[in-house]
Amino acid sequence: MIARRTALGLLAAATGAALARPVAAGTADPLIDEARRLAAGPWRGATMPLPPPFDGLTYDAYRGIRPKPGAAALLPLGEGWAVDLLPPGLYFPDAVTVELPEAGGFAPRPFSPRLFDFSPRYFDAVPGEAPGAGFSGLRLRYPLNAPDVLDEVLVVQGGSYFRAIGRAMAYGLSARAVARGTGGPVPEEFPRFIRLRLHPPAGGSARLEAVIDGPSLAGHMDMTLTPGGATRMSLTVTLMPRVEIADIGVAPLTSMFLKGPIRAAASDDFRPRVHDSDALVIENGAGEVLWRPISNPAALQTSAFADAGPRAFGLWQGPRDFADYEDAEARYHRRPSAMVRPRGDWGPGAVTLVEIPTGDEFMDNIVAFWRPDSPLAAGSEHAFAYDIEWTDAAPPLGPLRPILQSRSGREHHRPGHRRYVIDVAGPPDGLVPDLSALGDGAELSGLSVHALPERGATRVTFLLAPGGASAVELRLVLRDGAGRPASPVWLHRWTPARDRGV
Repeated sequence: MIARRTALGLLAAATGAALARPVAAGTADPLIDEARRLAAGPWRGATMPLPPPFDGLTYDAYRGIRPKPGAAALLPLGEGWAVDLLPPGLYFPDAVTVELPEAGGFAPRPFSPRLFDFSPRYFDAVPGEAPGAGFSGLRLRYPLNAPDVLDEVLVVQGGSYFRAIGRAMAYGLSARAVARGTGGPVPEEFPRFIRLRLHPPAGGSARLEAVIDGPSLAGHMDMTLTPGGATRMSLTVTLMPRVEIADIGVAPLTSMFLKGPIRAAASDDFRPRVHDSDALVIENGAGEVLWRPISNPAALQTSAFADAGPRAFGLWQGPRDFADYEDAEARYHRRPSAMVRPRGDWGPGAVTLVEIPTGDEFMDNIVAFWRPDSPLAAGSEHAFAYDIEWTDAAPPLGPLRPILQSRSGREHHRPGHRRYVIDVAGPPDGLVPDLSALGDGAELSGLSVHALPERGATRVTFLLAPGGASAVELRLVLRDGAGRPASPVWLHRWTPARDRGV
């Protein structure tokens, strides 16, 4: 459930010679048919150990392997696009067949250690061949920030993970084609990409197809990527279960939250915030906008937000100033938010948030996804169409006032109480707070609303006495004089801190 920041998903399926044939563009044998054939048979097993020089690598040694320009790096795709092919090793043992456009069709790129430079600091003699090894993924480049520089815009590597950035952004949270068992009582399954196919770019967009395979399902992903100030993806993910699956995760987003003002005591260092995302935002089918601050809990917790026909959900990175993080290396203030917008009716289900305890920033401990109410039946086929926007803009809230920050801390003058502070954009004129708490024995007090002239904002503050509750669900919305919501619905789950204090 906790995944490493640089590599996620270690289950695999071997790629056979049948996948390594040139395929003409527009043939009647698309990759989705390959996924159907896989789904009709048993899973083909896990990855074999990597051969030298890719076996037993440390993090620094893996970083010492660099694709050679013209061999595995900066391979031209057309219309200003280029691709880098990534080496195996460390967290990436799985061989992925990569097909590039070639002579009116597609052909798999042969793998060899000769395509890479190896730092002499970590490698002595490097063998010319590495039987059983293959590329671990790819990196797309595009002139995102300047017309003469091919910047990274998309990385596809590890399991079915991919991540993208827009203009002037730094990599942060990731997406997956599919998740299974996340936050559940049984070990999480990581289906993986076994074949990637890049189509010729057109009109400032690039198209990528992928075949997915794992122990309990196979599938296909079709992605069109359009980079810009915000980078947009249009995806269709088709899932083909081998067995009935009740714990599927559709359109999953994976992120990291170590500390922030909602519970800063999780980590003692000089930075006020350490996170890739700090809120789950949901536009539900009932027309509400939910704002759920993310936390680093003392124990694993899962929250399900029941819905029918969700409009959007995403993991948001709120503060955008360097002073909010004070981290010149990680550049958390430049990391993107990602919003998933379903196309078509996904029916009843729940946006699900999984928060996993972590003691450092090197593990992804936050996952958000859609889970349908009905299990996916064995032998069935399910296509989920949606868009993802990777952005650093403010969340699209329409007429609602943005929530600027959420803070909490112990009320030292009143033992057993915790103070919450929520700042909302705009003055408080005419606003009425609607606050409730659900928890056995929990009590609220000290509710007040006042202006923050320095920020042009409204501050809502209250005290929570959790009493003997093991968890308390808090809900706050500001309403106008007619009783209509003027802010998103703020939601938070209080749970005891690691030291059992409030």
